[in-house]
Amino acid sequence: MAEMKENAEKVNFNAEENGEETKEKMKSSAKNVTLTSYDELLLGSETMEFVQRIQIDKLIHFQNHPFKINDDEEMEKLVQSIAEKGVVVPAIARATDGGYYELISGHRRKYACIKLGINTMPVIVRQLDDDEAVIAMVDSNVQREHILPSERAFSYKMKLEAMKRQAGRPKNNSTQLGQNLKGKFSVEILAEETGESRNQIQRYIRLTKLIPELLQMVDDNRLKFNTGVELSYLEAEEQISLHKFMERLNAIPSLEQASKLKKYSQEKNFNDAVIEIILTEEKEKSSNNITLKKKDLKQYFPQSYSKKDMENVIFELLKQWQQQQEYNQTEE
Repeated sequence: MAEMKENAEKVNFNAEENGEETKEKMKSSAKNVTLTSYDELLLGSETMEFVQRIQIDKLIHFQNHPFKINDDEEMEKLVQSIAEKGVVVPAIARATDGGYYELISGHRRKYACIKLGINTMPVIVRQLDDDEAVIAMVDSNVQREHILPSERAFSYKMKLEAMKRQAGRPKNNSTQLGQNLKGKFSVEILAEETGESRNQIQRYIRLTKLIPELLQMVDDNRLKFNTGVELSYLEAEEQISLHKFMERLNAIPSLEQASKLKKYSQEKNFNDAVIEIILTEEKEKSSNNITLKKKDLKQYFPQSYSKKDMENVIFELLKQWQQQQEYNQTEE
């Protein structure tokens, strides 16, 4: 603690040795930075004096951090911003063993600094227990503009479990499990904080039951969200078998098919034959369907014709064609 205090004093952003010029530069740079509401809360005037500069290699990632760090366009913009102005918004961390600090927020800023060869970052060190750290980590990251379904799923799960632990567990595993002091269930509080419905939060958390291959398909939007939720009720071994058939048949289950697979799983009748039948039945149905696009048909009809008018003409022509075919056969 003495060493931490000494470091804090050395790099105190409000210390007299830095002078008014340092404060003015920070204010000027901060004008161009958009903060989340959580960052704004932590960067109040009282906490600024606890900002300290910490070696990058002393900052470790949060355990089971659910948010991915990608080399995408947003990261490129962050790298460029830090190259020009430095890290204007301090990261948030908590002290851990061996002189290391566990990041609560600032994982992307750390990654950008590493790319730029920057060795230190400004950090606010907070005293947080495990559950407080989880909640702070989720709150500081879930407000980002682009969040993948898997990121939202695991972050909601982590925060909800932390909230339940904070609220305390009633005796005998009663139905009030996870109810907090406000007289509401933790999931209801989480719903209010995130703007999601209680059921939607529970659907997101269901996605954490998917095997990585299927969850990645949800993130890539190859597998629809609600379809993924239905498939999450399959046992892990069943999901593995399903994924193998999906690859072999080049088939992605629809919501209706996923519901059927879930039903067979719950009835303990799930097997490879069931998977193949369900995945191929839709293909057989769709292979008998013919889709006529309106824009393709319009060129053959007056502009005043409605969809019903066009259908009537098409069926009348088909009827005439069928009669002609029957006549040709009798002539033969």
